Amino acid sequence: MHILILGGTTEARRLAELLAGEPGLRVTSSLAGRVAAPRLPPGEVRVGGFGGAEGMAAWLREHRVDALIDATHPFAGTISFNAASAAALAHVPLLALRRSGWVADEGDDWHRVDSLEQAARVLPALGERVFLTTGRMGLAAFAGDPELDALWFLVRSVDAPEPPYPARMEVLLDRGPFTLDGERELLRTHRIDVVVTKDSGGAATAPKLVAAREAGVPVVVVRRPAAPASAAVVATPGEAVAWVRLQRGCGAGPR
Repeated sequence: MHILILGGTTEARRLAELLAGEPGLRVTSSLAGRVAAPRLPPGEVRVGGFGGAEGMAAWLREHRVDALIDATHPFAGTISFNAASAAALAHVPLLALRRSGWVADEGDDWHRVDSLEQAARVLPALGERVFLTTGRMGLAAFAGDPELDALWFLVRSVDAPEPPYPARMEVLLDRGPFTLDGERELLRTHRIDVVVTKDSGGAATAPKLVAAREAGVPVVVVRRPAAPASAAVVATPGEAVAWVRLQRGCGAGPR
């Protein structure tokens, strides 16, 4: 049985590790190639795009893939909907592995929005020194507006961003997981008075939310898009392994 994992996340790597111990499985992980030095999972790895839904469907057929698991970032909307279309075209079962989103706790001052553009619009009313933790993609939403040009941004990302980006910006190249003590010090040192984040979920980047709560700093939280309606959804790699075993029990195998 051949499993294709659309990866690039901690959960995708963990799933590949778990499936590597399953007898009779061939596991291929696909990475988008946007990070210069990704952490590679066990098993076969391919890097790069597919050329849209039809290209992915052709790859599924050519490589005799029996099940497709979308374990990409919760905000990787385009690849997720391409995966849904490709799975339907190739008649391959599809699973979406989505870590649970964050839940506000007592003392949190969260402002939920639906997009980076909405996040940019609410920022001037919330603070002047922004900790922007949405990665290097999408920084254009915070550029080219006089009100935003008056703000100062600390941008944290794995790789250096490319323009357009905020007019007044410092870049911090770093990769999670992050510690609570480290996030506390970052907010203090840079005098951060507002944080912007996507609702990525997971523990690796959650300490910034605790640090913001302790410091009384408001957080702008961008809601995640919904998974495609055609995909079954689980929250953990262990649940994904159980789904794979179920597919095998239902007779999925070489076609």
